Order: sequence, then structure tokens, then C-alpha cells
Amino acid sequence: MFSVELLANALVAGLLLGGFYAAVALGLSIIFGQLDIVNIAHPAFVILGSYAVYYLHLTYGLDPVLAAVLFAPVFFVLGIGIYLVYYLGFERTGRESIAGLAFFFGVMFIIEVGIILRFGVDYRMVEAGYIVQTMQIGPIGISFRMLVPFMVAAVMTGGIALYLSRTFIGRAILAVSQDRLALELMGANPIRIKALAFGLGLSTAAIAGALLIVIGPVDPALGRLYIGRVFAIVILGGMGSIKGTVLAALLIGLSETMVQTFIGPTWADAVAFGFLLVVLVLRPQGLFGRL
Repeated sequence: MFSVELLANALVAGLLLGGFYAAVALGLSIIFGQLDIVNIAHPAFVILGSYAVYYLHLTYGLDPVLAAVLFAPVFFVLGIGIYLVYYLGFERTGRESIAGLAFFFGVMFIIEVGIILRFGVDYRMVEAGYIVQTMQIGPIGISFRMLVPFMVAAVMTGGIALYLSRTFIGRAILAVSQDRLALELMGANPIRIKALAFGLGLSTAAIAGALLIVIGPVDPALGRLYIGRVFAIVILGGMGSIKGTVLAALLIGLSETMVQTFIGPTWADAVAFGFLLVVLVLRPQGLFGRL
């Protein structure tokens, strides 16, 4: 039954959910949007980040967000290594279209199986004092398990946007897929820039993984649910546009919550793909275009 109070709560919940979606899609916006690398395994790295955070939390009692910050450099180095393997095996020989896609499918499978072998198939979760807390503002209830991920996602997204726009390497990342020759004339090595960009994109997956396990329990196969959603967000936002990625994530988060609240949860998962199909027909460059 419709009510203003229900609508207000749905709007807030949708914005918070959209902020989390932006954190998950941010790394893919760099890797897919700027480097044109179809990293289908990106959500699997998010789940790997969740389990890494879970391990540090279980072993040392670290806060999930702090644990993610500690693991982010590890994911950065891992990303550089994976890109170099991808470049040497596929990109350098011009076989990145189909063979490269199969490579990332293989990486996704290895991550999922590795997590199952180490942690099993059961759901895992973390504990923190703020996860169970809520804040009431008039008729609107705000859960901290959604508010904290939203705030962390906002800080991470703002930091990445500033880095890409204000530093030489950041601007080189934005330019690497647009004019490789001009980038070389500026004294930058495109392969090195791509490796750093891939590492940067993967480091955000560690943070997003922490936010995911703060929101709720995770299991090894959970990443599959986000594959279509994050690609839809990146394409909707305009390939490589950080601002567009955030706005598209908020739009999908709001739409999913509204559909789930007033129509039913069955149709909520179809929202992202519905938006994607409409935009691909009416505006193939995305809602906001490439930066």
C-alpha cells in the first residue's frame, strides 16, 4: 500500500544501495571503460575481497573497512600481474576479443573454486558494532550497514576521480584508450599505464568486497549476480565516465528499490537490464558519454 513514509524510506534505501553499486562498478569503469578490457571476472575479485576481509576479521579482529584498506595494495599488485599476463598472452597478439574473454572466465572460475576449497560453500559474515545500528530521522530509518558502505564508496569514488583528473598518471589512464601515440609522445609507456590502471581498478574491488560483506553474508558464487548489473552500470554511465558510473548506479539502485517496494522483488533484478536495453537502442554512447 502506497504511503509518503514508505516512499521516503524507499528513496533513501535506493540511494544507499546505488552508492554501493557505484563502489562495485568503479573498478570496472576504469578497466572496461578506459582500457576496453572486458574483465568479466571483476565481480569475482569483489567476492575475493570479501573473503580476504573476512579472513583478517576472523583472525585478527580487524574492522572490515580497515582490513580492506590493508588488502587494497595486494589487489593492486595482483592486478598489475594479471594485466601483464593478459597483455603477453592476448593483447599483444591481437587475440583479446574472444580468447581474452575466455581468459577472464577462467580467472573467475579459478577464484570461485579457490574460495570454495579454502572456505567452503557456506555463507560467511563479519561482525561490527555499527552493522546492527540504525538511525531514525523522522519517519525515515537508516541502517548503518547500508550507510557506512555508502560513505566509504563516496570517499573512494571521490578519491579516484581526483586522482584521474589531477595527476599525470591519472590523466594518462584517461588518455590511453583515446590516443596511444600522443601518450607515447608525452613520454609515457602505454603498457605500464594500462598495468597501473588495471591494478587501480582491482584495488577498488577489495574495498567493494568489504562493503559487500558489511551489507550481508557472502558465498563464493555471489559474484555471478553482479556481472550483468555492473556492466550495465558502466555502459549506462558512458564508457569510462566516473560521474556517469555514479549517476547510473544511483539510478539503478533507486529503480530497483522502488520496484521491489511497490511492485515486488521478482522484477527488481530486471531493472538494470531493462535500462540497458532502452539506452542501447536510444543512446548507444550511454547516458553521460565518455569522459
